[in-house]
Amino acid sequence: MFKIGTLADWFGKGIVEGIRESRRCGADGVQLYAWNEFDPRTVKAETVRAVRDTAKECGQEVAALCGELGGHGFEIAADNPQKIDYLKRVVDLALELECGIVTTHIGIVPADGESEKYAVMKKACVEIGAYAAAHGAVVAIETGPEPVARLKAFVDACNAGGGRGIGVNYDPANLVMVTGDDEVEGVRRAASSIVHTHAKDGRMNHFAGPGEVYALFAQGGIEALSQVSAWFTETPLGQGAVRWLSYLRALKETGYDGYLTIEREVKENAAEDILTAVKFLKEIIPQI
Repeated sequence: MFKIGTLADWFGKGIVEGIRESRRCGADGVQLYAWNEFDPRTVKAETVRAVRDTAKECGQEVAALCGELGGHGFEIAADNPQKIDYLKRVVDLALELECGIVTTHIGIVPADGESEKYAVMKKACVEIGAYAAAHGAVVAIETGPEPVARLKAFVDACNAGGGRGIGVNYDPANLVMVTGDDEVEGVRRAASSIVHTHAKDGRMNHFAGPGEVYALFAQGGIEALSQVSAWFTETPLGQGAVRWLSYLRALKETGYDGYLTIEREVKENAAEDILTAVKFLKEIIPQI
């Protein structure tokens, strides 16, 4: 029904060894970050070969590549040509690995569909979406910075020309921890636009609002978010506020049968928590 994935980088052992760790913990595939040694603009051919060969050797499908735009995503027009070019290279790299999904954060989609920022973000997504679709791929925007209904409307607007190059990377924990949106109903709203998911859990401690949280992320990245425990707490799977049975049932109802890719954004005990998460998912999936 679903496949279980891991984010190889979070094992803390490098990308190749991370793939081996994913096999050891019983996952079906891996998501890889397209940065550092695996940045498509600088990656060495031998590194790509090593990743591809190791994945095949370990029986690990490359579920998705994460093309992290950093900063404010596509919100600033002057920055977008370089960022679009980067994401195109990520799409190319994904295809080398027989993968058709690239995930990313694009910033906060404005509520005002007539605003200049909305137009700037839409223009960038239309271009990268067209490129992805022409190559049989999808660029999936991660949930969290805005309510799912708004993101879904934006995705539909970007695909209005008939393509399906823009999709959704559904992260229920971002909705629970930051946005305060219903993670179960959101699945039904996003429906067929969901092409990949993150299996993550957490709880909101204080509603700071997506604007505050993602502005901090834009300035300091994931490291900055680790300092805001007063706002939210990421937890191991099953220990937060995500309603897993209802959530997975909603995914099943929409026809989604892709990856539940475990994301554990902590430095200590990440590998142990990933292994526990694989066991949790294997126990709960048969119950839906």
